[in-house]
Amino acid sequence: MNTFGNIFRLTSFGESHGSAIGGVIDGCPAGIRIDMDFIRYEMNRRRPGQSSLTTPRKEADNVEFLSGIYEGKTTGTPIGFIVRNENQRSGDYNDLKQVYRPSHADYTYQMKYGIRDPHGGGRSSARETIARCVAGAIAKLILKKNNIRISAYTSQVGNIRLEGSYQDYDLSRTETNAVRCPDKQKASEMEALIKEVKAQGDSVGGIITGVITGVPPGIGEPVFGKLHAALGSAMLSINAVKGFEYGDGFDAPLYRGSEHNDAFFNDNGQISTRTNHSGGIQGGISNGQDIYFRVAFKPVATLLREQHTVDEDGHETILKAKGRHDPCVIPRAVPIVEAMAAITILDYLLLAGTFPVIHDDKVLPE
Repeated sequence: MNTFGNIFRLTSFGESHGSAIGGVIDGCPAGIRIDMDFIRYEMNRRRPGQSSLTTPRKEADNVEFLSGIYEGKTTGTPIGFIVRNENQRSGDYNDLKQVYRPSHADYTYQMKYGIRDPHGGGRSSARETIARCVAGAIAKLILKKNNIRISAYTSQVGNIRLEGSYQDYDLSRTETNAVRCPDKQKASEMEALIKEVKAQGDSVGGIITGVITGVPPGIGEPVFGKLHAALGSAMLSINAVKGFEYGDGFDAPLYRGSEHNDAFFNDNGQISTRTNHSGGIQGGISNGQDIYFRVAFKPVATLLREQHTVDEDGHETILKAKGRHDPCVIPRAVPIVEAMAAITILDYLLLAGTFPVIHDDKVLPE
């Protein structure tokens, strides 16, 4: 499956060391003005080489739209785009053609397809997420006009974590440091840890917290189309993700029912809840409160140190990877988490059939 979504659908294509990464966005409403400055901003947040904490691979990651946009507005037809790979170093991977890298997709791709692209992981590379960020940026533009905001931030790197909830921090400070943590002191500690493991040729994982505000109640499908299940599917499709939880998540068992229930009350004519342990979703359907979730990422599998492995013939060998790699994916994964959340929420709003599509700041009736 290279396609995600029901109505607002993204199909991505391309490999890490191929000529380009690209995608086709289908189901995007017509008449949406595309802010290219915003698209570039979102791409710059994901691109490599943006700080000493990331891979030194230098890519401009400029988006070239091929179809579906006329005079700066979407036409309602498929939006095709590509982002050309300009700084490939495929030779760094020549020694990996017959070797399975530990915890990578090399072995599983070989077992499934009988063939694999060893250069940068090919299709399994996180560079594929470029397409998600393009689609996510367009989804964000539409959602923002409907007062729906999506933000994410680094809440943990290794054993360094923020103890408070998202409400305890000024999320506008997320982009003020390279690790994308809204707490200045914790951000400094996280950056120091990433640099430490990088110097050791090792890697470290972490957690990203996502927050979605402004989603109206009633969004989500019953039983098998639950909104939180769709968000979970979106997040678990991101490279290196090992876990997803929303609301209180795995801390929910720590409460009694009398403590955990979100009591309803009349808030100046609007039904609201006094607490939000549910994370804005009940019965798989949004209840109008903030939707918040956490996404756990494993340490990067590629290490610049020796590891034991086997080759395609089953012979044991020693592998020491070359090339340019992130010692921690968390800082660059923040915009990817936001993008997948934006795609999911827009898709489910369109699926509900009650979403007011906005053309040039005007809300059109259904």
